[in-house]
Amino acid sequence: MMDSTAPGGRLYEVLTHGPREIVAFGPEGSIPAARFRRDVAALAAMLPEAGFLVNLCADRYRFMVGFAAALLRGQVSLMPAAATPAILKDLAEEYPGLYALTDGEAPALPHLSFPANLPEAEETKLSIPGAQPAVVLFTSGSTGKPKPVTKSWGVLVHSARTAGARLGVGAIRGGCIVGTVPHQHSYGLESVITLAWQHGLAVSAAAPLFPDDVRTVLQAAPEPRLLVTTPVHLRALTADPGKMPALAMLLSATAPLPPALAEAAETTFRAPLLEIYGCTEAGQIATRRPTRESDWHCFDAVRLHRDDNGWWAQGAAVEGIAPVQDEIELTGDQHFRLGNRSADLVNIAGKRSSIAYLNHQLLAIPGVKDGTFLMEEGETQAVPRLKALAVAPGLTASQILQALRERLDTAFLPRPLVLVESLPRNNLGKLLRADMLALTARRAPE
Repeated sequence: MMDSTAPGGRLYEVLTHGPREIVAFGPEGSIPAARFRRDVAALAAMLPEAGFLVNLCADRYRFMVGFAAALLRGQVSLMPAAATPAILKDLAEEYPGLYALTDGEAPALPHLSFPANLPEAEETKLSIPGAQPAVVLFTSGSTGKPKPVTKSWGVLVHSARTAGARLGVGAIRGGCIVGTVPHQHSYGLESVITLAWQHGLAVSAAAPLFPDDVRTVLQAAPEPRLLVTTPVHLRALTADPGKMPALAMLLSATAPLPPALAEAAETTFRAPLLEIYGCTEAGQIATRRPTRESDWHCFDAVRLHRDDNGWWAQGAAVEGIAPVQDEIELTGDQHFRLGNRSADLVNIAGKRSSIAYLNHQLLAIPGVKDGTFLMEEGETQAVPRLKALAVAPGLTASQILQALRERLDTAFLPRPLVLVESLPRNNLGKLLRADMLALTARRAPE
């Protein structure tokens, strides 16, 4: 590690790789650290003068070069939950002078297209002050308007080092990370990009989603291999009959993993599966292996505490003191159990449940491939009303409702239950409340 002290705070290296160690695998083969540093220097010299950019590069290697080049120039990378024209327009208004870096279709704001061939440049040492703002992440917007969360480079480094130590990735240095998650999200950024940078791992430039694509990318990646994914993707991967390559490790996050799915994933990939718990505000703060334990174990650099406003996390891996959205039950100095988010709780006619529990019962019905409950509340309603969406080819709404009657109190039966071909999940598998309400409004129950 090549850290030093300088005016403005401690410096942290972007990479811990030696010059010949591999940083990424792309269509053209392996890319060593020396070339990465040259590419970063070349792109940094081409970036316009600005305080903020949106890195829209779909290719992970180009994204990494763009992210590191922005750090080198002291520019902050904005990472919205989506990059729709409306969102980009709002960002341009909130961040004057904003531009985009893209390797695809040109967005409707000032932009720089990633060059097909970067010019030759001298290899540059990538030492960044820890206090330097690195990214502005945005919450998913699943319960309202996305909120900006600024993270410094030092916090991202500490988070990656702490997570790597807990996961034991030092034992697979030189291995390759494949991710089904977007690198513009906090989970993908921390568990794919910065985890690899700080622990001598390579990153696959591909971002596969479907089982056949994941299989192909994993087969092309050198061993040992680590797959970073989500419960939604794991459900599809374990349902696919084709044999998957063996892994050194599986990582999952963004939603609690049912034990049965965790077991299926470990069997499918012949590897241990570890869950990461966190949120955009606090970052990654705890892990567990769901096939062996139900409690979460905080990272060594993280402490949790509660006040009248809820739960909070702090420590070297957290930016300041950050809110934790879930209800937590401490079971030890660094261990806890996870409860429901306050927005997840359901209280109808004095009876209590949670959206998570209701979803579990819906997904446990044979033939239901995907589904979710949602609570609709408004001024025109005397009491809250539950609705549900389900993907269940071959089943009728009446059949699903009958199965739910055998599992749930009648107070929690959805009115209506709407059958759809697919749920409007984003690339992290999350559902936005506005999208779900729109679906239930325009689709008549079957």
